Amino acid sequence: MIAAGRPVQAVIFDWGGTLTPWHEVDVPQQWRVYARTVHGLAVDDPNMPLDELAEADSLALRIHEAEDRAWRRGRESHQSASLAAILAEAGVDPEHDRHHLALAAYQRFWEPHTHTDPQVRPLWETLQRMDIRVGVLSNTIWSRAYHREVFARDGVLELLDADVYSSEIHVVKPHPDAFRLACEAVGVAPEHSVYVGDRLFEDIHGPHQVGMRAVLVPHSDIPAAQRMPVDAAPDAVAHQLLDVVDIVARWNDRTDGSDPYGAGA
Repeated sequence: MIAAGRPVQAVIFDWGGTLTPWHEVDVPQQWRVYARTVHGLAVDDPNMPLDELAEADSLALRIHEAEDRAWRRGRESHQSASLAAILAEAGVDPEHDRHHLALAAYQRFWEPHTHTDPQVRPLWETLQRMDIRVGVLSNTIWSRAYHREVFARDGVLELLDADVYSSEIHVVKPHPDAFRLACEAVGVAPEHSVYVGDRLFEDIHGPHQVGMRAVLVPHSDIPAAQRMPVDAAPDAVAHQLLDVVDIVARWNDRTDGSDPYGAGA
């Protein structure tokens, strides 16, 4: 049992692979979609002019390589990155007249992979009935506005007390500053906060550095290139997201017989 004096007052969640189910994604294809749209080509047209196709796919390769370097810097030195910075490194002109059309096509490519797990809404509603604040801390190149559009689309944005995205701060997880900033955002000290995620390096080792407890959601098939060697063990394992309710209730030692799910309320 968790020692007295450390009640859970906030639960902060990873996004991809935790609040969204894990998906296998054709990563190079996202940039082919973007680059071909910038060049005014239909993405799947078999009759595209070969010279224009080659030019577009060369741009896609440059962006993919820039993104790969950005994520590698994140794993190795915890440096954050943004979509705008990656595109700039690849030589993309943000003033190009088809840039916004290409961004829209890129987002359409990702749309099937961004849907919030159906358990998120009942989970967040239950935590709030338990007077526990709900937060998000995500390693991402996407903007806060885009993530909030996703949460709003899926009907959970109003349940979120605070959210922090690496694209708008100086570091990525597992740097301790990322977790400190997330705790500051929800207004709860790290020792009274819990982090929930699907990766041992970023989501278990990371929060432990600042005194947070950490819950592993072991559903994601993390690519070998993204796995970092780390000696870390979660404080608990959630085999489905709603297990977080029981874990937190146990840590808060709800011996009064109350029902955290609010049944009959």
